[in-house]
Amino acid sequence: MSTTALVRVGDGGQHDELIQLVSFILAEEEYGVEVLKVREIIRMPTITKMPNTPTYVEGVINLRGKVIPIISMRSRFGLMESEHSNRTRIMVMDVAGDLTGFIVDAVSEVIRIHSSEIQPPPTMVSAGGIGQEFITGVFNHAERLLIIMDVDRMFSDDERGSFL
Repeated sequence: MSTTALVRVGDGGQHDELIQLVSFILAEEEYGVEVLKVREIIRMPTITKMPNTPTYVEGVINLRGKVIPIISMRSRFGLMESEHSNRTRIMVMDVAGDLTGFIVDAVSEVIRIHSSEIQPPPTMVSAGGIGQEFITGVFNHAERLLIIMDVDRMFSDDERGSFL
């Protein structure tokens, strides 16, 4: 499993690889993560709250005998929380070698794109401060912009240590 960035922007298009992304919806915006990072997508189970964890950690679940932390993507991105619907899902992903669940509003589809179609995020986004370094690119998908993320860069080592 590679820990390098999903998208190498500015390589002149010399390596036009086919990339598969799982797209998901969060507060009416569409995001994408590399399909190989996603282990499974599950419906919302009962989440056990954990004391003394960051506000974006909803708690933990038992997934086939393994306890995994559950992160609210809305809270992590500073978005207003909303009621869960019948489309709300948990995307269980491999984050730096550990399984972590992410609550998203809905999972859309698997998209195949060429790496040359991905544009770098605007400099004001990539220079936006803490928490923006996980945005690796933007892709124009069906007249909407899809924000491509690298989940390995979403948390610092200290943050991972606070909920793993």
